[in-house]
Amino acid sequence: MQFLPVKRALLSVTHKTGLLELAGFLADRGAEIVSTGGTAKLIRENNIPVTGVSSVTGFPEILGGRVKTLHPLVHGGVLADKDDPEHVRILHEHGIRFFDLVCVNLYDFAGAVTYEAGLKEAIEMIDIGGPALLRAAAKNFHSVCVLPHPDDYLPFMIQIREKGHVDLEFRLRTAARAFDLTSGYDQMIAGYLRQKIESY
Repeated sequence: MQFLPVKRALLSVTHKTGLLELAGFLADRGAEIVSTGGTAKLIRENNIPVTGVSSVTGFPEILGGRVKTLHPLVHGGVLADKDDPEHVRILHEHGIRFFDLVCVNLYDFAGAVTYEAGLKEAIEMIDIGGPALLRAAAKNFHSVCVLPHPDDYLPFMIQIREKGHVDLEFRLRTAARAFDLTSGYDQMIAGYLRQKIESY
């Protein structure tokens, strides 16, 4: 898909910089916004329409937020190739709707380590669903636009404002950035855990 219109977006961010501008921009253009936890709460408090991810999955966030978006009704809509008739058929068969945009940034593991959180506390700051969504959307950049960092919001909005869609070259660039970020995140966690081995 060369030109991607954005009709449905998944927003789930730790760093809220630029979130309301992006959400308002999407809502003004008629896009449905699906969101989680604190992100949905902030969007809702600012009178921007938002659908909680639990309303999509029919399942509550559980395990203290460890499991929110890890569900076929989310990942099916992110990973389906819009140009593949079989993918389209399967989504229709199972009542899964496509996502066009995934805007995710990750739990602040670096901050937890900087403030010398204990091992148990630091482990809770290891994001699971976020990297999974970023990698899924980045893998499927032919059908989905991924925004892994607030610096990507303005260029994205300019694309939509000027063209009415997001072009493939932009999606490829943000996909590469998403893989860079998830790779660095995993390396940071691995380094931290290796340091902790000395304590045992």
